[in-house]
Amino acid sequence: MHGSRNGRPVGRVVGLWRYPVKSMAAEALAEVDVSWHGFTGDRRWAFMRNGVPHSGFPWLTLRERADMNHYRPSFVEPDRPDRSRTVVRTPSGTTFDVADPALASELSPEGARVIRQDRGVFDTFPLSLITTRTIGRLGEAVGEALDVGRFRPNILVEAADGTPFAEDDWVGSVLHVGGMRMRVDKRDGRCVVITIDPVTTRRNPEILRTVARERQGCLGVYGSTVAPGRVAIDDPVLLESPA
Repeated sequence: MHGSRNGRPVGRVVGLWRYPVKSMAAEALAEVDVSWHGFTGDRRWAFMRNGVPHSGFPWLTLRERADMNHYRPSFVEPDRPDRSRTVVRTPSGTTFDVADPALASELSPEGARVIRQDRGVFDTFPLSLITTRTIGRLGEAVGEALDVGRFRPNILVEAADGTPFAEDDWVGSVLHVGGMRMRVDKRDGRCVVITIDPVTTRRNPEILRTVARERQGCLGVYGSTVAPGRVAIDDPVLLESPA
């Protein structure tokens, strides 16, 4: 790979996902527009548990319902996700409008309500990125092939040099990813969600223990948009040279 005026090549995009409803199933993408608020349509909806103060963590997530990943949201008008009606297909095959109270009741009999946020409902930053070799190395450490879905990234990168945890070295830098630029703001501090197999919902606590012991509790990185643009599978990832 050769350098360019936009920076040094450090990898290529091999996966793109958005999550129309926080903690529900991902939507795999071939390409996506990235705005100041992350991927278009990403985490625009979220369910809040009743009786939990906003100052705490009010969201209904995989922590409380390990099968939330089996609920599949989609946009009725996929080409206009931020203006489209959103529907959710349940594991039993029933399809609800995301705002239907019956869906909230099914998810949380104790009570929940859905909210919509044009800027997205993010725990920290609107973009998340991880490399294939990082996931592979963690899998080697725990003796299990790990599905990328455990880590719920927006962008999966195959690093050019094949070394694990390459993304840690990008913190504080700007990446050109296809047609957009993203600042890598911080390492991604992990929680119990990564212990949950997205297919079987089986939990493996050793995954989080290993990340805590060997990676200071972090895996992958968070970022924010510096310049909006479009990203597609196979796009190059370039590390911008310091000014």
